Amino acid sequence: MADDIDLAQERDEFLLNAQIAVRKPEGPEATGECLTCSTALPPPRRWCDADCRDDYERSFLSQR
Repeated sequence: MADDIDLAQERDEFLLNAQIAVRKPEGPEATGECLTCSTALPPPRRWCDADCRDDYERSFLSQR
């Protein structure tokens, strides 16, 4: 028999999973090419490597 703590934990887990399922992706949408250097990429990749990602983030943050 489940006690109140078990029921609360199950409810919290259910709510967290529901929130994760409807969460919108963060950041720019993948376009099929690197968002920095335009190299062709398979979806859902947005950058060809960490350097391009970091360059994009630096550029994006400096525009804010």
